[in-house]
Amino acid sequence: MKTSLSNYFLLMTIFINSFDTLHAQVNEKYSKEIENKILQVEQNLASWVEIENAPKWNLQERMIFYKINGLSIAVIKNYKIEWARGYGWADSLENKSVNTSTLFQAASISKSLNGLGILKLVQDKRLDLNNDINNYLHSWKFPYDSISNGKKITISNLLSHTGGINVSGFDGYTKTDSLPTILQILNGGKPANSDGVKSIFEPNLKYKYSGGGTTISQLIIEDITGKS
Repeated sequence: MKTSLSNYFLLMTIFINSFDTLHAQVNEKYSKEIENKILQVEQNLASWVEIENAPKWNLQERMIFYKINGLSIAVIKNYKIEWARGYGWADSLENKSVNTSTLFQAASISKSLNGLGILKLVQDKRLDLNNDINNYLHSWKFPYDSISNGKKITISNLLSHTGGINVSGFDGYTKTDSLPTILQILNGGKPANSDGVKSIFEPNLKYKYSGGGTTISQLIIEDITGKS
């Protein structure tokens, strides 16, 4: 049976500050089956690498260890949120609890979801990982120059950060800032606060982390699907 790449994916966003006490903000009432799944997440956290007979921790222990004031967890199954819950404090001084509406800057956690979206399009044969990215870009084209040495950047390069592309990360924007469009970000035009996305060395030469490359893959998804 063919299983979708996005069948089950866990997204956790973490706000690091001082730790006070753990409590869950329950906004939704779930079935007993879902509550058992939530309990499994809360009580069975493993290390980055699974080692046989290695200890596991509960959520409170990990929050204390990493000095995390508050966090939220959302689990997506079959393209829908199966459950979401907030833990700890959004503002401990004002006794504001984290809930499922608390805003976090997801930052590079979003790269995992972006990669999943790309691979779903590959699975559906709408993208080829080894084709030139400009074959899929319609609203903008990557500005190849002599730095790329005649070599083409592929979607695989974007996902593996081997495209030789600049803009490692982004500073983000406050609630009062004007938000740039994706084209303004790629071109480095105002109100974007980052450089335009371009080559800094030829592709496949070495690894260099590039949020700029990930932004290109975002536009590929938009151009291919016709959806924002």
